[in-house]
Amino acid sequence: MVYQLRLRKKGIIILPKDVREKLGVSENDILIADIKDGELTLRPLKPKIVRVNPKVVEEILKEEGDAERRKEEEIFGSD
Repeated sequence: MVYQLRLRKKGIIILPKDVREKLGVSENDILIADIKDGELTLRPLKPKIVRVNPKVVEEILKEEGDAERRKEEEIFGSD
């Protein structure tokens, strides 16, 4: 379906309720605007949810911290 929208003061565009419902967006959601060949496309930003094992993250951070300490010891020497 094609919609005719009016550009308001300060560049505000009102999306009709049925458009918001079809896109699955609501107030304060973020839309991505793409301009190509003189056309504007809007689409909702839907971040991907990734499940991460907290123990794995903890181990990686520990390894990074250890590596950083070794690097500092190389540069500044150890006491």
